[in-house]
Amino acid sequence: QAMRPGEGGKMPGGAYSNADLEKIIANIFDLTEGGSACKKVLSADKVCKLCDQAREILQKEENVRPVQAPVIIVGDVHGQFFDLLELFEIGGKPPYHNYLFLGDYVDRGYYSLDCVLLLVALKARYPDRITLTRGNHECRQITQVYGFYDECLRVHGSPEVWKHFTDLFDYLPLAAIVDNAIFCPHGGLSPSLDRIEHVQKLDRFVEIPHEGPICDLMWSDPDDRYGWGISPRGAGYTFGQDITETFNHDNSLQFIVRAHQLIMEGFQWQHANGVLTLFSAPNYCYRCGNQAAIMQLDENLSKSIVQFDPAPRHQHGVAGKAKAKALPDYFL
Repeated sequence: QAMRPGEGGKMPGGAYSNADLEKIIANIFDLTEGGSACKKVLSADKVCKLCDQAREILQKEENVRPVQAPVIIVGDVHGQFFDLLELFEIGGKPPYHNYLFLGDYVDRGYYSLDCVLLLVALKARYPDRITLTRGNHECRQITQVYGFYDECLRVHGSPEVWKHFTDLFDYLPLAAIVDNAIFCPHGGLSPSLDRIEHVQKLDRFVEIPHEGPICDLMWSDPDDRYGWGISPRGAGYTFGQDITETFNHDNSLQFIVRAHQLIMEGFQWQHANGVLTLFSAPNYCYRCGNQAAIMQLDENLSKSIVQFDPAPRHQHGVAGKAKAKALPDYFL
């Protein structure tokens, strides 16, 4: 793997200390408005430094990151910052609770920068308590269409912050596995990957390809039809209950948890409880009217699903709404 620009060199001014990171995290939690307010917490050069620091942590992690229960699993967040704060109110703040996020931190919502800043700062400060995996939106091509690029440009006046975040996204693990029993990709399964050890062997430090196993992990969906099917999304596959049962059996799994699909109740079991979909952005795109959900697993893998509604303090701001472009609906 070729070194990226800036790799291997010292970060300007050295790494943030734990105390620095705790102050950054506290300041982000205290934000009462989104958008350009986050620039007061961290200027562009400091955001880039934080990305570099998080990259050092992520590049040491496996493609499928092992996670120990107890843990709270979270689906798509999609830039809905005040709903993310609400989620932490419901589940409990790190580091007192462990979290596994399944990707799609950015795009669609108004405050992708605030969301991803908070999550990356939490990862840098508490690397063993926060797991961040990659979603299909954590890439250069999609973020240029669905809002994150435009937001970085609007807030910081240049694409440099977007470039640092999208470089960082290349280092996110492709999935996680909780106590060797629950497999957690963003999207789903791949006809190229029968076993979890096959995922471990992939070269993940790339932009998400248009096809192949990495693409499938990000884009595939469970389906009522058996076998593999062509995905209406134009990437990945649909997979049936037979595929899920074979994969779970061959990998000694209890079930799969994934995100990636809007579910009106926030969660949905499919394939005879072989797959759980979690969606954690309530009232998605501020118009879909859905609930959100997270799953709490205790140390014995006993599970409880908590549904929640949008944050009562919808501080989306007139300025934020006026500047938010109408985003194309590739697939709600």
